Amino acid sequence: MKEKSVNYKALVVWILIGFMFGWVTNGIVSAEVSSGEVVTFEDAPADASLSLFWDVWNSLEKSYVETDKLNTQNQIYGAIAGMVNSLGDPYTVFMTPEETNSFHQSLGGELEGIGAELTVKDGLLMVISPLKGSPAEKAGLLPGDYIYMVDGKLTSDMTLFEAIKAIRGAPNTQVELTVVRKDSVEPIIMKITREKINVPSTELTYEGNIAILSVSQFGDSTYAEFEVAVNQLLLKPADGLIIDLRLNGGGYLDTSVEMMSEFFKDKVKAVIVKRRAEDNEVMYTKGNGKLTDIKMAILINEGSASASEILAGAFQDYKRAIIIGTKSFGKGSVQELSSLTDGSSLRMTIAKWYTPNDRSIDHTGITPDTVVEMEPSKIGTEEDIQLQAAIDYLKNL
Repeated sequence: MKEKSVNYKALVVWILIGFMFGWVTNGIVSAEVSSGEVVTFEDAPADASLSLFWDVWNSLEKSYVETDKLNTQNQIYGAIAGMVNSLGDPYTVFMTPEETNSFHQSLGGELEGIGAELTVKDGLLMVISPLKGSPAEKAGLLPGDYIYMVDGKLTSDMTLFEAIKAIRGAPNTQVELTVVRKDSVEPIIMKITREKINVPSTELTYEGNIAILSVSQFGDSTYAEFEVAVNQLLLKPADGLIIDLRLNGGGYLDTSVEMMSEFFKDKVKAVIVKRRAEDNEVMYTKGNGKLTDIKMAILINEGSASASEILAGAFQDYKRAIIIGTKSFGKGSVQELSSLTDGSSLRMTIAKWYTPNDRSIDHTGITPDTVVEMEPSKIGTEEDIQLQAAIDYLKNL
């Protein structure tokens, strides 16, 4: 009875997976759940054999020695994750309910951990950018660093979200990272104390008559915070504006377009989103912006990704602002988050984005108009020559 019950649950979920991903469409599903029988899907590809899946499932149920590790829900999640991971796209991932909740918290600007945007590149866990003012930044973690081990465990044996889960944790606890850096001969050991991180998306400061708007991410609260900054700029006008997108790992596409709208009088093309089968979409600014005449510079570096590159790329195409810094990360794809019935979710690449001039920056990044090489660790210090270059440029206009 136990064997049939477990197999039945798996069968139902597998059928649902088939419908979810378009593998079962208007077909007839036939199955026999007893051990050794073949499960077939009439519309499955000719070379696909789901009997292999059931053989493995049933073998585990019958003979795996550590029975306490046999968990139907975990096995189902593992099967789905394996199917998604087979695409080899680090931005297309299945997330359990726990991982989904953590993901929403990070976009909401509230999380517990070290505060770093991570990805997988060439099978290795890589830092896109540490959040400004985070424990990761204070410890010296830099964009492009590879995290080789977390607390002595190899990250190559983890999925992206397993690694994120291992790095995150309760405030005032410590995590040890073994970091491999391009220019370092030996691995770097970092012991970082986790904190509760409330990340403000925007911060407006002034350097004389030059306004500096730092944008750390494009999350849930970013646009509302940006509008407050816009109103402050209207009350206290500046001779020029610097938008600092360094170490901004991205976020919502729509938010970057909404922000862009405040700097253009007319409705202009903001980004081209190219989906499969030439189902393309052009997104436009709203027009009637409030800051259409202010002189501008935008700062980017290797930690600027995704939505940051959308904004910087459009401003560069229209020559609305000079781009200063170093080449950006190069993430030119769009992900859509779909919520599933049990609280899990699928984050899936659904399109590639292009600048208004039809430039793709995927894997290549945006090259600044003025290249100023600088270690990211010097951001916000007296040695911040990228910021100084932007200030000098605007003062000389």
